[in-house]
Amino acid sequence: MASPWRAAWAAVMVMAAAAAVSAKECTNIPTQLSSHTVRARLQASPGAAEWRLRELFHDHLNPTDEAAWMDLMPPPRGGLPAAAGGHDHEEFDWAVLYRSLKGQLPGGGGGGASPASAAAAGPFLEEVSLHDVRLDPDGDAAYGRAQRTNLEYLLLLDPDRLVWSFRTQAGLPAPGEPYGGWEGPDVELRGHFVGHYLSAAAKMWASTGNATLAGRMSAVVGALRECQRAAGTGYLSAFPAEFFDRFEAVRPVWAPYYTVHKIMQGLLDQHVVAGDGRALGMVAAMADYFAGRVRNVIRRYSVERHWASLNEETGGMNDVLYQLYTITNDQRHLVLAHLFDKPCFLGLLAVQADSLSDFHANTHIPVVVGGQMRYEVTGDPLYKEIATFFMDTVNSSHAYATGGTSVSEFWSDPKRLAGALTTETEESCTTYNMLKVSRHLFRWTKEIAYADYYERALINGVLSIQRGRDPGVMIYMLPQGPGRSKARSYHGWGTQFNSFWCCYGTGIESFSKLGDSIYFEEKGERPALYIIQFIPSTFNWRTAGLTVIQKLEPLSSSDQYLQVSLSVSAKTNGQFATLNVRIPSWTSSSGAKVTLNDKDMELTSPGTFLTISKQWDSGDRLSLQLPIHLRTEAIKDDRPEYASIQAILFGPFLLAGLTTGDWDAKTGGATATPSDWITPVPPESDSQLVTLVQESGGKAFVLSAVNGSLTMQERPKDSGGTDAAVHATFRLIPHPQGGASATNSTASVTLEPFDMPGMVVTDKLTVSAEKSSGALLDVVPGLDGSPGSVSLELRARPGCFLVGGGEKVQVVCGGVRKRGGDGGTGFRRAASFVRSEPLRRYHPMSFAARGVRRNFLLEPLFTLRDEFYTVYFNLGS
Repeated sequence: MASPWRAAWAAVMVMAAAAAVSAKECTNIPTQLSSHTVRARLQASPGAAEWRLRELFHDHLNPTDEAAWMDLMPPPRGGLPAAAGGHDHEEFDWAVLYRSLKGQLPGGGGGGASPASAAAAGPFLEEVSLHDVRLDPDGDAAYGRAQRTNLEYLLLLDPDRLVWSFRTQAGLPAPGEPYGGWEGPDVELRGHFVGHYLSAAAKMWASTGNATLAGRMSAVVGALRECQRAAGTGYLSAFPAEFFDRFEAVRPVWAPYYTVHKIMQGLLDQHVVAGDGRALGMVAAMADYFAGRVRNVIRRYSVERHWASLNEETGGMNDVLYQLYTITNDQRHLVLAHLFDKPCFLGLLAVQADSLSDFHANTHIPVVVGGQMRYEVTGDPLYKEIATFFMDTVNSSHAYATGGTSVSEFWSDPKRLAGALTTETEESCTTYNMLKVSRHLFRWTKEIAYADYYERALINGVLSIQRGRDPGVMIYMLPQGPGRSKARSYHGWGTQFNSFWCCYGTGIESFSKLGDSIYFEEKGERPALYIIQFIPSTFNWRTAGLTVIQKLEPLSSSDQYLQVSLSVSAKTNGQFATLNVRIPSWTSSSGAKVTLNDKDMELTSPGTFLTISKQWDSGDRLSLQLPIHLRTEAIKDDRPEYASIQAILFGPFLLAGLTTGDWDAKTGGATATPSDWITPVPPESDSQLVTLVQESGGKAFVLSAVNGSLTMQERPKDSGGTDAAVHATFRLIPHPQGGASATNSTASVTLEPFDMPGMVVTDKLTVSAEKSSGALLDVVPGLDGSPGSVSLELRARPGCFLVGGGEKVQVVCGGVRKRGGDGGTGFRRAASFVRSEPLRRYHPMSFAARGVRRNFLLEPLFTLRDEFYTVYFNLGS
């Protein structure tokens, strides 16, 4: 979603157009396309590309009943009767326009094909109902936890506040106060989040059956219905229709159709998913209203003028209208959907040109999704080719290791991502929409690559945008650069009631439909189920009369296998069905194992499906043991000098290194494997973690390792998920030659900073990889005599202690002799610490990686909150 600074941006656009910098013109006239790639391709192979352009631009409308087009014809000007030359002439012009769009000459017999000639494509894998999928509620399951957090947020939202601007626009009483952020009453995009809310609430209710949420979303639909009735025209929005006057005049306005798409999609989801009988009529009325507006633009100006207006973001208007058509079978909805396909952008993809650079990513991904629905509805193979090429292009040239895309909301040059590692990377909305693209492609093709992509983007791109268990705290951008933090981008973390960015809308939808792509089915006499994601869940497979329960063993960095089990219960034993289980491309055949009812089976190769067809009985159990490895993956950049910039993954999990900027790894040479320089953090290490606290001046301070030195910092109020918590956590590692005994309360340890595994604090109060005798500390009873307190005495320098006091740490020698005028009390207090529970703990999937100047703690990106990190490392240092 583009930023709200519309007036300023309009001025910038004028200058950019004059300077031909950064702005990309996109019209439906091929000679005006700004892409040199397309021009070169057309000149190099005119025969191969010309037919695609003709098919896209001249045959832009699929064959439909011409009567449907004629139904959109504007009324005669001035009420002239047909005999006076008004209606007949306009009817002719309207028919000519339709035929020209279809590539038919006015006198060429173009009466229009019958609706039957626009046959739907397929058959495809079918979606399963969210009503039949339940995520495992186990508190340790990331997906179930993310779903619950999102549900809590949806339940915090007040229907009256959500619809405040709608009621005000409709002239109805509006109790309560409006929300802020992008839903504020003075923001042109207001209302977009309400549409997302309707979609998210419908899917969350289907996923959980929460009755309170059902009542809330029903109240929102009811309020919107009253607003639409008050308008009396079918119009429904939180802003005045004048916004569309500006849109149609190609004057600055903030994406009114983008918002309308969200409202229409939300109402359609309320109809399809939630079964609200009021919602379908509301969507149809909106479609009729906007059909009239589009018709009038074409009548007053030209269809080219309409195409030009689509350069403003319109969301997935084509997508929702194609969906509406599948329900209503109203040809007018199909025609209107065609008119929201964006020929200038889809044309680039039709000639298979990677000209994505400088396009606003999230404006155009939904256009592709709409094109995918066009293929499903009409069977037009061009749009399958477009989607396939688009997905391949983004994945091969514009995608980060997370699966996400975009920098500062735009696509950058292909295979040049090393120069695009900043805080403003991977707009969350783009990941939401790319998942839709891959989902469609998988349903069409059953290709494992699309399911693998979905897994990668869901884990690393979607789960990463929530701030732990904080309801309603999400991010706009997912930073990819070294030493970046989710909390320190332009937007940072949002707030519950004063953000409502575009990525809040897609965020609440994403976490409401986590169960929608685990299972797909083929119906028929012999039903088949495709299990493509490893997410603990239960699926009620009604078609086959079976229930499938999927469980995963908790995964840690020390594990060599991902262990998945599928248990089946049958309403009636002997139900014949086929299970197809994805064997992901990231695993290997060596060490893999599969058993059915404890009997070994032959496992297929990675990147294929394990297929089992049988008569299933209650108690049948399929178990998979999939090897999971560390691996590195080069950034999408084909310049040799950036070949060393690589990400680290553990199976599908992207690992981030905790760092404020350093990203130089020490691999041990070109032939080294990841396991040569990356090792698991042993599970027992967690029990050795500690935070050392000291009171001073009425405040609590914690011993901290910051920028390679020891210091004291105030104890952070937010004890988890911050850099302060990371820096204040240490691992006390017992020294093998010195430990406490029944007669000796002194224990010798090294002090290892949490985020620098394998490094120790030295007697110089610095952090080093050299574990000399100067790094040994004796943990002795606190010099202040307080129960439970400890003091840290340097083993190599008896009588010398680590001493705090305020924000400084120093080594002070002289034991407990009288110091100052307080008899040594101040010294003893400053040299004493309370061993407290660690402010940070290791994630089970934690690794230690060697670095050139420092070592790195690696943890899954999706688990991080405010910590600074890098997702790419320089392996060539």
